[in-house]
Amino acid sequence: VQLVESGGGLVQAGDSLTLSCAASGRTFSVYGMGWFRQAPGKERELVASITWSDGRPSYPDSVRGRFTISKNSAKNTVYLQLNSLKPEDTAVYYCAAARLNRPYDYWGQGTLVTVSS
Repeated sequence: VQLVESGGGLVQAGDSLTLSCAASGRTFSVYGMGWFRQAPGKERELVASITWSDGRPSYPDSVRGRFTISKNSAKNTVYLQLNSLKPEDTAVYYCAAARLNRPYDYWGQGTLVTVSS
């Protein structure tokens, strides 16, 4: 499975941004997809995930209510809408895919989101 993210950029605090992740290859094997982020000097963290079959989303408390994950099965694409962005949301955002009962083992190259104050 190959994943390609897009949509990152420089925005101001309070702005919104939508990231996209296009999947190709053996996408039939994908059980779930997730968006992670990694800020400089910090560990990578999961910010949203979605079950591919039924679109069930999940979020950590840190972003719930501001971030929304969605999918377009026909386009094999997952989206992450980022609202009310804060400078602390600045990070490289990665898309990842997991097979059933497996960890995330397919990763995109990442897209940089920079939020200025």
